[in-house]
Amino acid sequence: MTDALGAVAGAAGPPVRAADGLRLGWVRRLWPVLRPHRRSVVLSFGIALVALAIQVAVPTLVGTTIDRAVSTDESPLAPFLVALTVLALARGVLVVVYRYGLYRMAYRIEVDLRTMLFRHLSGMPFSFFDRVQTGQLLSRAQSDVRAVQLYLAVAPLIATSVVSFAVALVVMLATNVGLTIAAVVALPGVYVVGVVLRNRLFPLSWIIQGRQAEVATVVEESVAGVRVVQSFAAEGARMDAMALAARRLRWANVEQGLVRARWSPLLENLPRVGSMLVLAYGGWLVIDGRLDVGSIIAFNAYIVLLQVPFRFLGFFLILGQRARASAERILEVLDETPELTDPEHPVDLPAPEGRLELRDVWFGYGDGPDVLRGVDLVVEPGETVAVVGATGSGKSTLARLLCRFYDPRRGTVLLDGVDERDLALGAVRGAVVVVPDEPFLFSVPLRDNLAYGRTDVDDEELRAIAEAVDAHSFIEDLDAGYDTVVGERGYTLSGGQRQRVALGRALVVDPAVLVLDDATSAIDVQVEARIHGALRERRAGRTTVLIAHRLSTITLADRVVLLDDGRVVAEGTHAELLARVPRYGEILASGVGAA
Repeated sequence: MTDALGAVAGAAGPPVRAADGLRLGWVRRLWPVLRPHRRSVVLSFGIALVALAIQVAVPTLVGTTIDRAVSTDESPLAPFLVALTVLALARGVLVVVYRYGLYRMAYRIEVDLRTMLFRHLSGMPFSFFDRVQTGQLLSRAQSDVRAVQLYLAVAPLIATSVVSFAVALVVMLATNVGLTIAAVVALPGVYVVGVVLRNRLFPLSWIIQGRQAEVATVVEESVAGVRVVQSFAAEGARMDAMALAARRLRWANVEQGLVRARWSPLLENLPRVGSMLVLAYGGWLVIDGRLDVGSIIAFNAYIVLLQVPFRFLGFFLILGQRARASAERILEVLDETPELTDPEHPVDLPAPEGRLELRDVWFGYGDGPDVLRGVDLVVEPGETVAVVGATGSGKSTLARLLCRFYDPRRGTVLLDGVDERDLALGAVRGAVVVVPDEPFLFSVPLRDNLAYGRTDVDDEELRAIAEAVDAHSFIEDLDAGYDTVVGERGYTLSGGQRQRVALGRALVVDPAVLVLDDATSAIDVQVEARIHGALRERRAGRTTVLIAHRLSTITLADRVVLLDDGRVVAEGTHAELLARVPRYGEILASGVGAA
């Protein structure tokens, strides 16, 4: 993130709840993002005003030229034509400059807004992503941000046209009050129609944005889960889901189009009533000798300036309502307060030893029942502990709490005797690294996947780590070796290969605590034994927690902890538990739960 954006984020202060956002207005809510660009807006708007002054001067000059030509036979028009040409060229240059400045500003705001939204999402805890659909977030980060950007680019142009309206009105009043009244007689009706159109468009704009997110969700899930879809021959079902989402979006778009079809023509044509009246009344004045021909021609040119804001009013209202709906959807995300935050004064833990302790820990997901119930557990530095339990006993949940992906409802998780809530999140996750059973690899070279947590690692160390997790040999066999770009999520590799790369990625950061959540489930027993031996050699004092799924993994541990129904029911060596705890034997006999 740029320094400027960091300053913007800092200036924003604590997030305002959604209800406050509706009261304040979305532009005021987004002011911290807009403020750094106010000079560009002022400069562009100033140039636009100069261009407007030229535009206002042209009709008067044209009228004078015509009157001069009519009133004298000499018709010295050359100076007037030169002046008109110079003004036209000057205005053309100024229009290019101020429009470039406005669009440049709008796209910079788009970048800042995307970056701020992404930064906020990156800091949200797992619990947020548990309840929010990915497609909804993608829609907010893409189409909603673009809708706000487009409005911010167009709004100053509309503001310029409003100024042109005011200037034209003053000039017209100075020319002829009666003609001016005739020109503006229909404008109150335009205002009323505009209010009606705005009130009908806003709820439809909100619905459209939401249904675009539904379509994005279906597409994202279908593409990300294409292997599951094809495995179950469920392409038809996904097509039905897509067709339903598309039909729902079509209905909302058609309704919006119907509203526009009903009201926009009236909005655009009402000002032309004024043009008709001006031509009728102005023609009578010219015939009666009370108004020059040049004046009536100039007056008609000013009517065009008078009508510009109203001709684009429907388009602007549509953009404004869509931008408002999009901004409020973005603010809904930004208003989400992260549940996990760094303490105001975090405890410093420069060289963690890796002692873990859970004291009377209770935890459940969202409003659901408790998954862990009063767990008490101590893992000493350098100890390897296997956590065993049936499916749903809370093994993976325990792993997520150790890394502080969640906070317990009750109780405390301690690292080296310090409550993890008193440590910076970065310090906890630098000391405790979890390797899941389904690792995620990025679509970048394997070298970058391995070095993801520490980009300063050299090739020699990276190779040594790859050898430790038994990954070097298969990487070298690939066409591009460590520069091989893996497919999305790493699916061009086998499950065991992905797990070995994920293990290497964890070892690169050299954590004090390594939590393997079935991280070797796709690796054969002999390779798994070699990997664990290499792990011990690389750091003899490393604390290791094994979420065990199979017997070969359990036997590698110094101590086994048995979880049952969210509680620690027994601890000891594998042989001890097998001898004295019948439940342990039952779980082993059933194949050991995987979750």
